[in-house]
Amino acid sequence: MGKESYKWTYCSLGNAVRVNVTSGEDIAHLGELDQKMWTVLSCPTKGLEFDHRTLELLDTDKDGKIRVPEVVAAAQWLTSVIRDRDSILAGADTLALSNIDDSNAEGARLLSSARQILANLKLDKQEISVNEALDSTAIFAGSAFNGDGVITALSTDDESLKSLIATIADKMGATADRSGEKGVTAEAVEAFYTQAGQYCSWSDASAADGVLPFGSDTASARAAVEAVREKIADYFIRCRLIAFDEAVSAAVDVSVDRIGAAGAGTLSAATAELAASPIARPGKSAVLPYDAINPAWQAAFAALRAQVLDKMYPDAKEITEEQWQAAVASFAAYDAWVASKPAVSVEALGADALKSILKEDRKAELLALVEKDKALAADAASIDEVGKLLLYYRDFARLLRNYVLFSDFYSRDGKTPAVFEAGQLYIDRRCCKLCIRVEDMGKHADMAAQSGMFLIYCSCTSKTKAATMNIVAVMTDGDITSLRPGKNGIFYDLQGNDWDAVITKVVDNPVSIRQAFWSPYRKLANFITDKINKNAAQKETDATSKLLAAADKPAPATAGQPFDIAKFAGITAALGMAIGAIGVAVSSIFKGIFALAWWQLLLVIVVILLLISGPSCFIAWTKLRKRNLGPLLNANGWAINSVLLVNILFGSTLTSVAKYPKLHLSDPYAKRTPTWRKWLYGILIVALLGGIAALFISSRRCKTEDNSGTPASEITTEPGTGIEGEAAEMPQQGTEQ
Repeated sequence: MGKESYKWTYCSLGNAVRVNVTSGEDIAHLGELDQKMWTVLSCPTKGLEFDHRTLELLDTDKDGKIRVPEVVAAAQWLTSVIRDRDSILAGADTLALSNIDDSNAEGARLLSSARQILANLKLDKQEISVNEALDSTAIFAGSAFNGDGVITALSTDDESLKSLIATIADKMGATADRSGEKGVTAEAVEAFYTQAGQYCSWSDASAADGVLPFGSDTASARAAVEAVREKIADYFIRCRLIAFDEAVSAAVDVSVDRIGAAGAGTLSAATAELAASPIARPGKSAVLPYDAINPAWQAAFAALRAQVLDKMYPDAKEITEEQWQAAVASFAAYDAWVASKPAVSVEALGADALKSILKEDRKAELLALVEKDKALAADAASIDEVGKLLLYYRDFARLLRNYVLFSDFYSRDGKTPAVFEAGQLYIDRRCCKLCIRVEDMGKHADMAAQSGMFLIYCSCTSKTKAATMNIVAVMTDGDITSLRPGKNGIFYDLQGNDWDAVITKVVDNPVSIRQAFWSPYRKLANFITDKINKNAAQKETDATSKLLAAADKPAPATAGQPFDIAKFAGITAALGMAIGAIGVAVSSIFKGIFALAWWQLLLVIVVILLLISGPSCFIAWTKLRKRNLGPLLNANGWAINSVLLVNILFGSTLTSVAKYPKLHLSDPYAKRTPTWRKWLYGILIVALLGGIAALFISSRRCKTEDNSGTPASEITTEPGTGIEGEAAEMPQQGTEQ
């Protein structure tokens, strides 16, 4: 970016100074804004609540990121074709034709295309909307040529060409053009004629000598040979073995015993055994007689005779191995020809139909139609540019609010959420309004803790969409005790669809000063409860173990130890002294407390609370002031160039807690307190208050007597009484009175 020459305005947003975009001139001069002053340097094109078509147009290098130069290029193009640049900030989805600046070639072309769109849509008006500009099917409906290089049946009036286009589309695959019609491209036409030529050349090769030894019946004749080929080869091998040594005749001949055993019940049961036997009974003569064929192979051999043997060896009644090898070899050229068959999609049409198409040779006419369609590519592209113009006109201001200023996030007006916000999570009587889709949980694991926020990661499942996604919700108010993995909630996306949400991870950080104030007491209560539970569980275990052990052991034969009254008296005295000492200490504490004035007592209570909760509140306050959304967005692929603080005041707007009206309601199932217990509680409370009052009066009287002015030197102690101070003089004062 070059040196700034444009005078920018600034604002304070999210505890940071940011450049303010308040006019169309600001948009036009974005190229002069120092890149260090942009809030965002790049953002992903996926995972945002933003029209994906606009994001794809902005991402000119198709790397999945929208960077500052791409935003600047879009701003310069948009402001160059709009007359009233300030109107861009409104984000309207309708553009008046008079607002298109036709003083330059680009604007004039866009204006002409916009009028063409309205004409094609048969709309007589002077404004165009986003939906109208992007409805290519309606815009090009019924058009013979629309610049996309696809020709359809509408591209010609020649019925023969229409039929040929349909044939090519069927065999090579159809392509939809801008109007929605199915057609073909130049590549499809070329591929069709290439395949047709290859198939016809291969078909013509069958006319060579020896390729079709049996004419049109060669294929069926080849199948007849293949059906018995292995069986006849097996027969002649058996014959050669017998000729070598007649002793093997019984082993290689038909097994009469096996066939007899298989057909002991019915002959049909011997079918499989017959099929496994030789095709005929082998002998050292090594000839295959036609009239002695295994019954299981007679049908296949009859087909072989009719299609091959009788044609090659008329009037023969048997064949030798050499004759059989010659019959098989007669198909060698045919087999090679079949193996050279090209794999083409046009085979189903047949050689005759393809030869007819090649003979007509209308390929050049089809390609000419394609070129005629492509000639309108510039006009069609201009129509597409109108769609781009309408998308930018509607969405560009919102992009800047989430790219340069971030005002959509900090406004919280509920009308235009930030592009990274995914919806709202309802859980534990609260609504978390800041929820972000998580694309990569691994990156969040490293970055989430740096945000300083209390984060709830949830796995969301939609039954209506049959889809899943992960989100992270920011919790800024309420109690966090029950927020643990496994807890269920409901997530609503920005379209109002509900998803089942389950907490999978919690990142613990301060939620509020109030929560931090009570945190030490909550931790102490949890600690004490855990200790009591563990101790009770241990005692229960020990008692159970002792009981089981006692049940297993026999009672001891010796008598128990006699009761020692001296030891018991000593223990009792020690306990009494301990209880007395504790009572004196407690009494002293209460006397000291009640000796204070009410405001002094209140001050002591405040100091104690500050000593306990102060450090926790201070730590929470420092963290709450520094909560930063940046790390979460960085984990999602953003390049954040500024702090995005979520301070205490702003954070309070991100979570709403359920507030019930103050009502006096009776629960019919509430536990009832017996009347005697109420009286007992009342008596205990009165006794406690009376005791406190007595201690208070006593402490005040002692304080008054201490301040009566009696010098400390006049306070004496009666020998042997052990009573000092005013207590020793009290009888004397009573005598004077």
